[in-house]
This record gives sequence, structure tokens and C-alpha cells, in this order.
Amino acid sequence: MIHSTAIIEPGAKLGNNVSVGPYSYIGNDVVIGDDCIIESHVVVKGPSTIGSGNHIFQFASVGEACQDKKYNNEPTTLIMGDNNVIRECATIHRGTIQDQGVTKIGSNNLFMAYTHVAHDAVIGDNVIFANNASVAGHVHVGDWVILGGNSGVHQFCKIGDHAFIGMYSGVNKDVPPFVTTIGMPAGPAAINKEGMKRRGFESDEIMAVRRAYKAFYRKSLGVDEAISSLSEDAAKHPAVQTMIDFVKGSERGIVR
Repeated sequence: MIHSTAIIEPGAKLGNNVSVGPYSYIGNDVVIGDDCIIESHVVVKGPSTIGSGNHIFQFASVGEACQDKKYNNEPTTLIMGDNNVIRECATIHRGTIQDQGVTKIGSNNLFMAYTHVAHDAVIGDNVIFANNASVAGHVHVGDWVILGGNSGVHQFCKIGDHAFIGMYSGVNKDVPPFVTTIGMPAGPAAINKEGMKRRGFESDEIMAVRRAYKAFYRKSLGVDEAISSLSEDAAKHPAVQTMIDFVKGSERGIVR
């Protein structure tokens, strides 16, 4: 399962049934879980912990030192969950001591070709990065988020669960859950209705989220006024409360 031209450093630990293709490099302090496939010409550096069932395609770079000029070779880490697919030429960097010192990737994510996850980013589960999508340092991306092709997210921004970042979006503010963005800079376009339907949200929950979206974006209300107007829906619909909690916790402000 390990090609004769692959280089596995002595400090690396590989689980059961791991495949490493030609000319790939696995560095010291790398832990790779069971049933992972590392294709040819892949570089994995550490300290990094890669879970089980991940598939990393050719020319990807995983766990490399970050591009932050403040970084000075401190022992920071990358932690990745299970069953992620990392396609050609994707790059995922370790963290910095200016944050928690760790970049975190959840499970069941798809990172298409030429995508980039910068230092200290936190990516949830079931996320899709379309080709050339990138997130800068310290970005947090929730579960079930889709980042369209060539989209980019400014450092320290947060993307809520089930949001949809449209292609070529330039995100420089926080994106609440369920919101679809488009444009440069990114602005709200609608709720991610189709995504909610696919993930089993009931029609009344979707309608409640739509009313919340209108309160935040279509009624010329201030944020506090919008939140106050949604108290009844929030008591009945968890998705609305999720949106309210996100907006209340936003430090950069939400896209407008």
C-alpha cells in the first residue's frame, strides 16, 4: 500500500490500510488514521492529525506552515476529522500562536481543486469548497456550508450553518445561518431554501427563516429591532433562534 518512491519520515504514524502513492511525502509528527488514501505527489507535514477515511489527491499540501509573516516556526497543529476529500492542489495550513495554535477541519467535507484553508481556520462538517474557494486566517465556517467557485472570505469572519456563499463572493462580514450571498463585497441575496429542503427542514421552519431574513434585510429595521420582532418565531422555530444567536454574537457585523 506504500509506494516504493514515497517518503515516510520515521516520526510519522500511519493507521491500518493506508495507501500512499508515488513520490508523496509524509513528515514527522503526522498521524494518519485508518483507511486513508494519499495519492501521488502529496505533501503532508506536521504536527498534524488526520482522521480515518480521508482521500487526498495529487499535488495537495496538507499541514504546511502558514503564510502569516508573524509565524516563527512555533509548534502549531492541524487536526482533521474523517471522510474528507481533498482534491488536486488544495492547501491547508497549520495554526499560529496568535490564535489557538490549531487549524481544525471537521468530517465529510469536500475541498475541490485549488481551494485554500488558511491558518487557525475552523471548518465544520459536510462543507463544500468549490474550485478556487479560499478562507483567510481565523475564519470559522459552520456545518453544511457551501462556498461557491472563486469565493473568498476575509480573516476573522464567521459563516453560519447552512449558508451558501455564491460564486465570486468577497465576504468581509459575518454571514448568518441559512443566508445566501453574492457580490463583491458580498451582500445578502436570499435564504438557502433549496439547501434547507435537501437537509430535511420542514416547510414551516423554512418559512420562519424566510421571515427572519426579511426582518434583518428587507424591513429597514435595525438589528436590535429585527431581533425583537422575531421573538415569537424564535420561541417556536429553533432555526430562527440559531440566526438570532449568531447575529448577537457577531463581532464584525453581518453582511448587509
